[in-house]
Amino acid sequence: METDLHGLLRSLRVWSPEETELRPFDPDEAPSTPLQLFTTWFAEAVEAGQPEPHTMALATTDEDGLPDVRIVMLHGADAEGWSFATHVTSRKGRALSAHPYAALAFYWPVLGRQVRVRGPVTSAPSQESQADLHARSTGALAAALTGRQSEELSSLDELRQASEAAWERARHNPTEPSGTWTLYRLRAEEVEFFQGDAARRHVRLTYRRTKAADASGWSRHLLWP
Repeated sequence: METDLHGLLRSLRVWSPEETELRPFDPDEAPSTPLQLFTTWFAEAVEAGQPEPHTMALATTDEDGLPDVRIVMLHGADAEGWSFATHVTSRKGRALSAHPYAALAFYWPVLGRQVRVRGPVTSAPSQESQADLHARSTGALAAALTGRQSEELSSLDELRQASEAAWERARHNPTEPSGTWTLYRLRAEEVEFFQGDAARRHVRLTYRRTKAADASGWSRHLLWP
């Protein structure tokens, strides 16, 4: 197996024609709101066979003003915003409490597309957060009941024991609440859509929320790639 990092990097190609379809994107035909375009692009990523298109990078700023990023799952997107969930006591939960503003990034290489979203974040009421959790899988509930996310772990055996106990509870009581589990919504102030182009003339269309925009509540702008 090749272990030379620089050699591996030089051997890789971005958007191989065998694996990626770079579709034309005419921004003049884009809908008036970013949610409409996001929904279309998400459906097209699913149809094109993009693995795990609902995963996204979540960037936050912690209590000391330092940036952090991780991969999380999209729980929904509607007029209220893009939603995700975590423990309020986790590292990202604490960061959102200190600085309730975040950014999201989706990458769908099968189509050479990215979507970036940023804006203020609010937490949903506890009842709604629990309903979202209980609508998910037994494994999701077991993970939430295991708790202690981001805390230091003494050993993998400690994790195994806690996880096995949480799985047992989740199986016997599928509506058991997790007191710290919280559904968050990011209300987009800016959403950027990036469509890759083989000639590197990538199309970047950004929507910005503004009171001075048209009736949709958004203005649209092209960006240099």
